[in-house]
Amino acid sequence: MRRSEIERVTRETTVRLTLDLEGSGRHDVLTDCGFLDHMLELLAYHGRFDLTVRASGDARVDFHHLVEDVGIVLGTALNEALGDRRGIRRYGQRLLPMDEALVLVALDVSGRSFLRFEVPMPQARVGAFDTELVREFFEAVVRTLGLTLHIRLLSGENAHHVIEAVFKGFGWALAEAAGPDPDFRDEIPSSKGVLNL
Repeated sequence: MRRSEIERVTRETTVRLTLDLEGSGRHDVLTDCGFLDHMLELLAYHGRFDLTVRASGDARVDFHHLVEDVGIVLGTALNEALGDRRGIRRYGQRLLPMDEALVLVALDVSGRSFLRFEVPMPQARVGAFDTELVREFFEAVVRTLGLTLHIRLLSGENAHHVIEAVFKGFGWALAEAAGPDPDFRDEIPSSKGVLNL
């Protein structure tokens, strides 16, 4: 079973997360940030994995630590659930429209952490959520998963639509990359023979 359960407790946040890559998109997410809850629900639904998150933190300061630490825990859980990467497609991509927004997401579960985030936000905030935290979330996921990730905004005027397209696109691309590849049924999809360094 490609499943993981992670808990991270610091002086700033407490995050408990369970993930099942063989799920169907079921989600049960509750953090101190409603907008983050919504994005994680979209990610799980479109990524077709089951996700449970309970997270709290120093939201009286801002949502930075909470968003970053949820990203750290999600990346850690994905890394654990994927194991040695045997039999996966490894690569995933999605061009995703959300009304006027159009986002390209491409990724490689390579074992190498790299983020190219070319998403200029049309607005600095969506409600109480600072839009710059989207990059912080994905930097944390990339770092702990060992993921090469490119996200590029091709068009967009509404920050909510842009961010929603980013999370949905990431879910679709991740589902593709983590899915089974019949050409690599019993192999690690790398000429080096290893991906999780």
